[in-house]
Order: sequence, then C-alpha cells, then structure tokens
Amino acid sequence: MAATVLNEAQLELLRMMSVFNTPDAVADLKQAVSNYFAQKAEDEINRMWDEGTLTEEKVESFRTLHERTPYSK
Repeated sequence: MAATVLNEAQLELLRMMSVFNTPDAVADLKQAVSNYFAQKAEDEINRMWDEGTLTEEKVESFRTLHERTPYSK
C-alpha cells in the first residue's frame, strides 16, 4: 500500500484537531469550515459580478439550465 504524504498545512490541521474531543466541538469546527468556504464563494461571486463576468441575465439563465447526465437504458 502506498504511503500518503501530508503537506505542512494538513499536518497543522491534524495538530489542531487534538483539541476537538466532543461532538459539540466537532460540530463547531464543521460550522467554521462551512462558513469559511461560504465566504470564499460569496467573495468570488462578488468579484465576478463587479467585473461583469456574472450578470443578471446569466443568473436568470440558470433557471432553465439542465446539465443532467443522460443515461441510456
């Protein structure tokens, strides 16, 4: 079996995890990570909106967007 090599950021997260030893602490951590990525997504959407990549017309086009994978029976 191949060994997994962790980078410094991953190792630091593992060291920090040692203090999360209750279900509430784990739930708080999950919420913090979720909030972090939600903020990153919001920042990117705002950037796209400001530079004109994302427009009202583009957002409206999402209403009828169908990207399902067609499956043959």
